[in-house]
Amino acid sequence: MKVQVLLKGYNFLFFGLLALFIPFLPVYLGEQGLSASEIGLIIGTGGFVTLIAQPLWGFISDKTKTIRKVMLLLVCLTAISGYFLFSVNSFVLLVIFALLVYFFLMPLDPLTESLNFTVSEMARISYGSIRTYGALGYAVLSLVAGFAMDYFGVNSISILFILLGLISFGVIWFMPNVQASSKPVTMAGLKQVLKNKEMLLFLVLVFISSVPARMNDTFLGIHIRALGGDTSLVGITFFLSATSEIIIFALSFWWLRKGRELEMITVATFFYFVRFIASAFVTSPVALTVVQILQMVTFPIFYTAAIQYLYQIMPKEWRATGQTVLALLFFGLSGIIASYAGGYIYKELGGHTFYFILSFMSFIGVLFGIFLMLRKRKSA
Repeated sequence: MKVQVLLKGYNFLFFGLLALFIPFLPVYLGEQGLSASEIGLIIGTGGFVTLIAQPLWGFISDKTKTIRKVMLLLVCLTAISGYFLFSVNSFVLLVIFALLVYFFLMPLDPLTESLNFTVSEMARISYGSIRTYGALGYAVLSLVAGFAMDYFGVNSISILFILLGLISFGVIWFMPNVQASSKPVTMAGLKQVLKNKEMLLFLVLVFISSVPARMNDTFLGIHIRALGGDTSLVGITFFLSATSEIIIFALSFWWLRKGRELEMITVATFFYFVRFIASAFVTSPVALTVVQILQMVTFPIFYTAAIQYLYQIMPKEWRATGQTVLALLFFGLSGIIASYAGGYIYKELGGHTFYFILSFMSFIGVLFGIFLMLRKRKSA
């Protein structure tokens, strides 16, 4: 019970850190005078850093059989880097500290999700019952950060970053270590995993679907500002979208069934299509905010089903590494393409065309998901 309570508290804090970084970094960079293409360049480069950092720290966690000690180190370095990131305005320093936050913060996501899934299995509770607190933390800190930046200035987010980091460190300190697996990690096991054709096709589906989702995450705040909204509205937008996730995560024990993951992922991708096509048509920042409530039938369904499916096809000793692969696609590789291409598209074609392109990409994901579903039924 103690582990569950501490883990729920940590999820609230960690996803609060993500809420300060992912939606508000583009807004902060924009306030410093950077263009959409320059912002995309920085965030895209952060994706390259994530590609290196996530497998590195995931491999260290697997080999040392400890998630807790790795997380302690990463949270501490994240808090320090994040504090300086939101305190400086020099372009060179912005780039340096942004990349440092990517290197320390983003590897925490797959480690956290691996810990969530492991503890939920041990305690015989649903993964969503723990992950709900992450959605709550993301929602609350999005709202707080938006109003803080609006009333106290954009640099005020640095104080929130260091505070959350320090509290997170204290919570992890009191958590007992949970081993992801008692089985040894072997290269032969990894090769066997990479030969799994079903897993590779699944990862292609994740990649196709995650690129437009990451484009939206990166440029939504910028588009709200372009339509006339302020930073407090950006915070409200991410608060509403994250709040809408809570009930879906909490009820995952009810709607998520083993063997139905591909269907759920395809449904979530379809609603991504609906969300982006609606975003393309709206011209009011408030209307764009309301559309983001569709988050409840996109990300939580997509990501929860993806994690469950991945854990079914991954050997137990490679679960942390498997979670890293998933996070790499969603936050790393897809983030690189989303940031570089998204920055260019948004700058050259404008926000409305940008969202039309996102909806088209999501529709391709829907078609590929249907293909995998039919393929699975045929093989069965």
